[in-house]
Amino acid sequence: MKITMVIPTYWGRRKSEGGRKSDAIYDHPTPLDENGTLGRLLESLSILDNKKFNLVILGVSTAEDIQEEVEKKVSKIIKSKSPCIQTQLFSVSNLKIIHNYLNGKNLDSFIPLLQLKGYPNVRNMCLFLPHLFDSEVVVLIDDDEVFEDSKFMNKVQEFIGEKRKNESILAVAGYYINPDNDFYLNKESHPWMTYWNKNDCMNRAFKKIIDKEPRLKETPFAFGGNLVIHRKLFTKVPFDPHITRGEDIDFLINSRMFGYKIYLDNQLSIKHLAPPKTHPAWCQMREDIMRFIFQRKKLDCQKPAPRMVKVKSEELDPYPGEFLKEDLKEHIFKSNQMLAIDYLSCGDEEGARECMNNISIAKTMAELQINPFKNLLILQKKWKDLMDLFSSEKTAKEVCDLLCIDRK
Repeated sequence: MKITMVIPTYWGRRKSEGGRKSDAIYDHPTPLDENGTLGRLLESLSILDNKKFNLVILGVSTAEDIQEEVEKKVSKIIKSKSPCIQTQLFSVSNLKIIHNYLNGKNLDSFIPLLQLKGYPNVRNMCLFLPHLFDSEVVVLIDDDEVFEDSKFMNKVQEFIGEKRKNESILAVAGYYINPDNDFYLNKESHPWMTYWNKNDCMNRAFKKIIDKEPRLKETPFAFGGNLVIHRKLFTKVPFDPHITRGEDIDFLINSRMFGYKIYLDNQLSIKHLAPPKTHPAWCQMREDIMRFIFQRKKLDCQKPAPRMVKVKSEELDPYPGEFLKEDLKEHIFKSNQMLAIDYLSCGDEEGARECMNNISIAKTMAELQINPFKNLLILQKKWKDLMDLFSSEKTAKEVCDLLCIDRK
């Protein structure tokens, strides 16, 4: 089978410049005047026994005015680290070529689906490009990881595409090994987390799914930085651009709704060496609030539809299911009150105000007259039409020729 590994790498302005309000927000984009983690990951590819795959690096910028510099920076890193696998850099200049092609064919309605801004859009590019290159399987990896298992790519191919109990295995999730060499989240707990102990919830999920046999089992969670997806799934179901964070688990929910299960392989691991997050606790909680409210509303808005499966929050227990139930509003209210008291005790009035803003934002989001499930149906049809378009050998070859890429 033809396999493409896709690695998005996120870059921001020079450290001395700082960020601007208009810049896209990612967890830890590398400043242009630093080297970041991409080179370290590329060097670690040498450990792999099986190197029979294509490699695509997605260069993502936090702002339009630094896109050209980002392309040059990432290209330089790729050349200096000399990956032992055929590597293609794809960034904004390549994307413009595809957009121009679609415009020229009066197919500009597809352009919003192909963007390099925001996590879900970047993940969708991670699906589109392997399809353009005629790959059967895509492996999603993040640039803050390193390979330590020489058999990683052999394990990738063990189950994907197989049939088990009359069901095809079309998505296999791996997991992260942290710097302490285990897979649990070893983070300090605080009193305000009494009603928002996401770390404890995730660890219980890891114990249930990762720490127990059998090796391959259906999972309620998935990591976007260690995920294997077959063409029969990635040409049918996209990541939802309406969510700002948690796009990996949201993809799992979307897939379930369309009748596709995602399995976790408890031997498919990768070392995760993420730089520390610099956002304050109230900000990290706000990101979670927005994603959980969105996903809960998507579950609540489900209606019977042909070939669709109704997904219940209980099926996603313990994580993320425990954050998708009726008591979500109560947990948001109580946890932000307690965190605000913590901030006030430290003299941080701004932090306390932002906690109160979290409660207000949650209420506003919950009351918005949106239907994420209906929007998903529209998105999925448009995505399938796009992928069908590029299933044409003629169309795919025309675009690959414009990109100066050998499709085969």
